[in-house]
Amino acid sequence: MGFSRGTAKRAKRQASGLTMLAALLAAVALPGLAHAQGAVRSVHGDWQIRCDTPPGAQSEQCALIQSVVAEDRSNAGLTVIVLKTADQKSRLMRVVAPLGVLLPSGLGLKLDNQDVGRAGFVRCLPNGCVAEVVMDDKLLGQLRTAKTATFIIFETPEEGIGFPLSLNGLGEGYDKLP
Repeated sequence: MGFSRGTAKRAKRQASGLTMLAALLAAVALPGLAHAQGAVRSVHGDWQIRCDTPPGAQSEQCALIQSVVAEDRSNAGLTVIVLKTADQKSRLMRVVAPLGVLLPSGLGLKLDNQDVGRAGFVRCLPNGCVAEVVMDDKLLGQLRTAKTATFIIFETPEEGIGFPLSLNGLGEGYDKLP
């Protein structure tokens, strides 16, 4: 369904040029940090397009970003980052979950209360663990038309924590990504 371990591994290989931007943006876009990395280029509903030129990069790179907190835990934040690869051939979704997440359980996604699947975590940074997927046309279409999205992380195999995410402005923001 687009949300599987195989696509996460392909996303890692295909996105090497954008890895640093996503890590920088993810590192500073989490709730509780004092400032944001990268300039806000535009706002689309509940999403922001942020752009920056990472060290060593030839050009500015942009991403569509939203940060949210868990419904029942105000201290647990999640950041969703949508990017296009520099060659414009792939679309990626990176999600930075809080440290302490149960890695083998992956990251779950529900759209309009329908289970879409799970993505594997590919690395942990000092501020959180990153799951990433290549967004195929089906997943992008589902994100454009769904009313609600909930990302689910697990601290134990039995205990999932839901992060409600607004999809308001995602389609418009994605269309404006350079």
